[in-house]
Amino acid sequence: MTLRAPRFLDPETPPKIVTLILLAGVSALTMNIFLPSLPGMAEHFDVPYALMQLSVALYLALSAALQIVIGPISDRFGRRHVVLGSLILFLLATVGTLLAPNATVFLVFRMAQAVIAAGMVLSRAIVRDMVSDAEAASMIGYVTMGMSLVPMIGPVIGGVLDEAFGWHANFGLLLVLGLVVLVLCWRDLGETATLQKMSFAAQMRQYPGLLTSQRFWGYCLSAAFASGCFFAYLGGAPYVGNVVFGLSSSQIGVLFALTAVGYAAGNFLAGRYSVRIGMNRMVLMGTLVTTAGLLVLTLLSLLGLTNAVVFFGLTVSMGLGNGMSLPNANAGILSVRPELAGTASGLGGAFIIGGGAGLAALAGALLPPGATEMPLVLLMLASSVASVLAILWVIRRARQLGLSG
Repeated sequence: MTLRAPRFLDPETPPKIVTLILLAGVSALTMNIFLPSLPGMAEHFDVPYALMQLSVALYLALSAALQIVIGPISDRFGRRHVVLGSLILFLLATVGTLLAPNATVFLVFRMAQAVIAAGMVLSRAIVRDMVSDAEAASMIGYVTMGMSLVPMIGPVIGGVLDEAFGWHANFGLLLVLGLVVLVLCWRDLGETATLQKMSFAAQMRQYPGLLTSQRFWGYCLSAAFASGCFFAYLGGAPYVGNVVFGLSSSQIGVLFALTAVGYAAGNFLAGRYSVRIGMNRMVLMGTLVTTAGLLVLTLLSLLGLTNAVVFFGLTVSMGLGNGMSLPNANAGILSVRPELAGTASGLGGAFIIGGGAGLAALAGALLPPGATEMPLVLLMLASSVASVLAILWVIRRARQLGLSG
């Protein structure tokens, strides 16, 4: 599981693990750094909160669509070229968000920022290129554990920057970090894929082989519903923190970090124990942890015993559970057809992020002016229960096929 130290500008050398962490990290940071600023951004552009909240849902929707093609393109032309091109386009889109004169233009460039999804997709595929099936879940766990350190402090920094300098500062920081990661990938990210000789159209015809696999669908659905809890949380928590509990942007940012702390801990457990316990059992354990925490939050909300600390504090269980389950579910997605790791990662990511976009939008719709936190809590609980049912389906199918895990 040790990665070879790369040589400067050697296109054939695998990257250092820190490069993969930061590549995935800038993708995750783009999704959440500005969340504490959403209420203020709505005021700045003089639009309803629900419209500005679309900057989350539309970003996720386009990210899902892009992931369908990012994987096959990287299988055909290589991980390195796709990563570098995506980072350049991301930087241009970020400049557009900073110069946007109105909400419509901002949302257009915000959607264009979704091209950075290549970082999340291909960091997983690169891991799968370099290690065996048995090690993939563990390595992805370590990568995402390190990656989580970046978005963990993202909302905290975003909230402080918003109060000190306004929401533009968040996107200015993304511009600087994107440039840093571009330089790092240019220097360190060698090609890891065995390039496919088939045409792009021929690669797309490989999709039915994945789509007809019950195990592929089971892993995708479990990951989609598990992460769907978090995406719904991203869509609704800024409203709950600001309107329901009367918190400032910086306070919301600090409380957002609690979920990421749980996620980092879950990633550590995935990296430490996935090989020993098995992918499927780790996914099941993680989804059960998330469901248990959300069930407690639901009961406390029904009894009227919630406050800001209780609401945000109990999301630690969601972070912990997702940190345990998602690396293993992603490794399961890639294991169905290892020779098409990029394609499987992209298609699986499209389902996961597409479902997240829908749940983020639904969370915004369920929180009209005057709403409490209850609709959001119930939506998150329902999504988590569905993730448990999906992995139980995978375990049942694996037993029928005589597979371990």
